[in-house]
Amino acid sequence: MKQQLQRPFDVSNLPSRLDFLRPPSLSPPDIRLRHFDVIGTLGKGTFGQVLLVRFKGLAATEPRSYFALKAMNKRDIVRMRQVEHVNSEKDIMRKIRHPFIISCHLTFQDSKCVYLLMDFAKGGEIFSHLRRVKRFPVDVTRFYIANVVLMLEHLHSKDIVYRDLKPENLLLDDHGYLKLADFGFAKELSGRTYTLCGTPPFLAPEVISGSGHGKAADWWALGILMYELLCGYPPWHSESALGTYDLILQGRLVFPSNIDFLAQDLIRSLLSSDLTRRLGNLAGGSADVKGHAFFAKVDWTQLVNKVIPAPIVPVTMPLAEGSLLSNFDTYDAPNPESFPALLGREKEGEWRGDCEFDCYFRTF
Repeated sequence: MKQQLQRPFDVSNLPSRLDFLRPPSLSPPDIRLRHFDVIGTLGKGTFGQVLLVRFKGLAATEPRSYFALKAMNKRDIVRMRQVEHVNSEKDIMRKIRHPFIISCHLTFQDSKCVYLLMDFAKGGEIFSHLRRVKRFPVDVTRFYIANVVLMLEHLHSKDIVYRDLKPENLLLDDHGYLKLADFGFAKELSGRTYTLCGTPPFLAPEVISGSGHGKAADWWALGILMYELLCGYPPWHSESALGTYDLILQGRLVFPSNIDFLAQDLIRSLLSSDLTRRLGNLAGGSADVKGHAFFAKVDWTQLVNKVIPAPIVPVTMPLAEGSLLSNFDTYDAPNPESFPALLGREKEGEWRGDCEFDCYFRTF
């Protein structure tokens, strides 16, 4: 189909998930942790877990009753000096509404944790699907990379730098389209920042050198992601982070012989260490990326409206709570002591003023 270069998708009229879920007797300020049942664990991180929960006000057979609840331990957040990142993640996610980005609908806290109530993407990480097939064909890669282009275009239009693009943070929704998750390293930024953060193989040279980075670092990460989807591994990787950094700074880029020429050209354009030549960081911004010949057959309007059939569509039929976890790794059942208000061990609000970490999370 003929390529259409248009302005970023207008998401101002997108409805909130809660508009569909809310029973007449409840409004968002009235919804509490006790209104959700815990189904299982979707993933675990350094200082928290992501749980699959179901809103009790709707039947178990209603797909829109399921959410992902990110629970982060307050003590660990403070100990690891991640308070600013966690509060920033919450603030940014509450501002963003886009079909290809996980939305945060509500926040909660109890004596031990802060919580983000988010969309549930039942297809799991694209990383899991990539690991199973080793590498994606060029047409499949084109579809997913085009998804990510629209994500970055929207974030950058809001002066948000993502800074942690990788397959593990890209989830498949019900239609097989990507959803961007985990905004722990995202930052509202109009200029440059100097913090070294992200995942080593995906870091741009300017991030590693500490010379200051901005939106261009996300376009670099897109090039790394595209290479990994096509080849099954990133272009530069070593047993140590420092070894990986050295390879990135050397910049020797080698492709397997079977990689499409246009794909190679786009990746090289994204992985330019010269910021004045890096695609996405030029005067045309995201339009330059969308205008590359690799995307010549992409209809961007059909893509954002999810008209184009996705290459992988999650199947969990019939709808059952156990089947909703089928695309995720298996974990032990959540410990009630870790999430006291969620699992009925304390009443929300009864601890306020007593928790030693309360002062760090007043806006939750």
